[in-house]
Amino acid sequence: MLDKTTRINLLYDHYGGLLTERQRRFVELHYVEDLSLGEIAEHFSISRQAVHDHLKRAIEQLEEYESVLGLVAKEDRRRRLVRRISEEVESLPLEEARKACLRRLIDQLAEDGEEAESGARAHPEWREGDRRHV
Repeated sequence: MLDKTTRINLLYDHYGGLLTERQRRFVELHYVEDLSLGEIAEHFSISRQAVHDHLKRAIEQLEEYESVLGLVAKEDRRRRLVRRISEEVESLPLEEARKACLRRLIDQLAEDGEEAESGARAHPEWREGDRRHV
C-alpha cells in the first residue's frame, strides 16, 4: 500500500485539474512543496484550521474522483502487468535477439500507456466545465 503523501500526489497528478484553484494551490504547497499548515495559513492570512479544512475537502474530492474513474488503480494495474510480462519474457528459452525485440515492444506498450494518461492530465480544459464542488 502506498503511503498517504504518495497516494495524494498520484491522485493529484490525475485529478488535480478538477479541483478549484485554491484547493490546487493548497495541495501543491502542502504535499509537493512540503509547507506546514501554519506556513500556508500565514501566507494566505487564514487559520490553520481553514487550511486543514481546504486540504481535507480537496483530498476527499480526489478520492471521490478515483472511486468513480479509477485512473490511479488502472495505471498501477498496467504497470504491474508490464513488469510481469517483462519477467516472463526473461524466463523464456528464446534467443537474445528475440527477447530484445519483445523488450522493445513491452517498452512501447508501457510508454503508450503513460502518454495516454499524461495526455488526459495535460488538458484540464477538457474538464473545466465540471465545477460542482466550487
